[in-house]
Amino acid sequence: MKKLMFLVNPNAGKGGWRSSVGAVLEVFYSAGYLPEVYFTAGPGDATRLTRENAQRYELLVCMGGDGTLSEVASGLTGLPGAPELGYIPMGTANDVATCLHLSRDPVEAAETVATGKAMPMDIGCFNGGSCFTYVAAFGAFTDVSYQTPQQNKQALGHLAYVIEGVARLPKLAAAHAVVEYDGGVIEGDFIFGGVTNSTSLAGMIHLDEELVSLSDGEFELLLVRTPQNFVDLQAAFTEFLKKNYDGEQIKLLHTREVRFSFPQPVAWTRDGENGGEHSEVHLKNIHNAIRIRVSPDRC
Repeated sequence: MKKLMFLVNPNAGKGGWRSSVGAVLEVFYSAGYLPEVYFTAGPGDATRLTRENAQRYELLVCMGGDGTLSEVASGLTGLPGAPELGYIPMGTANDVATCLHLSRDPVEAAETVATGKAMPMDIGCFNGGSCFTYVAAFGAFTDVSYQTPQQNKQALGHLAYVIEGVARLPKLAAAHAVVEYDGGVIEGDFIFGGVTNSTSLAGMIHLDEELVSLSDGEFELLLVRTPQNFVDLQAAFTEFLKKNYDGEQIKLLHTREVRFSFPQPVAWTRDGENGGEHSEVHLKNIHNAIRIRVSPDRC
C-alpha cells in the first residue's frame, strides 16, 4: 500500500475532526493508502512535522484550517522529493477550500483527495522567511481572524468573525504606504492592502475567477484608498459592488513581487494568522511551489 502522512490540527474549527476522522481514514485506506496520523500541539508544529517526515510518504494530507495548510505548505516548499498535498478543510473561513472548490464535508473532501489530480499552486514568501498560501494583508478587519477568541470560533463559526469585525469598526485607521510593484509605484493612504492568490478573502470578499490564476507566477495586489468623505466611501462601495477594480478608490493589479514601505510599523496578517508589525514588507511569488489535490475537472 502507498504511505500517507495524515496531519491533524485538533484545535481547528469547531473540533469536528473527532466525529469524522474515522470515516476519513477509511476513505484513504479503501483507496490503497496506509495512513499514519500526526497531531499538532501548537503554532509551528505543522511546518516542523512536515519538514521532518514528509519525504517518507507518497501523499501528505492535512486536516485543519487555512493556517494549518499555510504551515504545511511552508514545510513542503523547497523540500526535495516533496509529496503531493491534500487538504481537508476544518477551519472557520476556509478561503483556500472555497477557491479550490473543496467540500466542507470531511468525507467528501477526503474522496476528492483520494481520487483527484495534483494541481500546481503558487505560494508567497514573506520578507524572505515564512510562507503564505493565499493572502498577506494589512488594514481593515485583517486582524479579526487571529484576534477572535478560539472558543468563539468553535462555538459560533463564521458569525464570530462578523461580531468581532463590527466591534472593530470604530477603530478603523489608515496607513500611509509606498507600494512598489512590477508595473510601477503607488503612494497614498490605504485602509486595506492585500497580496493574494485566492478568489476568497475572509469568507467575505470574492474575486471573479477569471481575474485569478493560482499558478501563473503572479499575485493579485488589492489596494483600497482611505475615504476622505462620504462621497469617497460611497464610491468605494459602488466599485466593489460593480466589481470595478480600476477605480479611484480600489485598485487590483497583478505582480510577481511587491514591496510596502510605511513610516510607522503596521500590523499584518498571513493566511489568517498574526504576521507581526513591520515598516518594510517584501512579498515574492514562489511559482508552482506545491502540488495540491483537487477534483480532476479543476485541473
